Amino acid sequence: MALLTLRILGHDLPGTDCGEFRDVHVGTRRGGEPDQLVSADAARAVFEIPVETVPAGDGAGDGPGGGTPDFRGPYVQGRRGARFVYLTWGELPPGGGFAMFRRAKIFLADVPGELLGAGTVEAALGLTDAAGMPLCAAVRPPAITWTPAPASRTA
Repeated sequence: MALLTLRILGHDLPGTDCGEFRDVHVGTRRGGEPDQLVSADAARAVFEIPVETVPAGDGAGDGPGGGTPDFRGPYVQGRRGARFVYLTWGELPPGGGFAMFRRAKIFLADVPGELLGAGTVEAALGLTDAAGMPLCAAVRPPAITWTPAPASRTA
């Protein structure tokens, strides 16, 4: 088992007023709860998520394809072979609680295999969809790009 830090670099946030939604924030989802919330009018959103990678062949049911590592951790969602992390969007009025209204899935199987041993991997993506609303649904390449973190940001 190895620890991988997934650093999500979100840009082009939609703003705090989107359609009928106000006080919009985006964050990660840890278990069933929002975490690392950032206002949707920020210049960028950066999230760091620890992910354990478990090599294929660990006896946990690789199936006929084999070879694909599994991912675990408090932010990891989904079933083996289709694990992902959520970016969750919601309203967070002053003094109020977070009310989620949409989510985006970032699939861990999309991390290029050669980056899994990098220690820290960066995922860059725009966070506003074509309609000017918060990005939702499955986010796959080319909408997301995966790179090893520059040495200056891994120390």
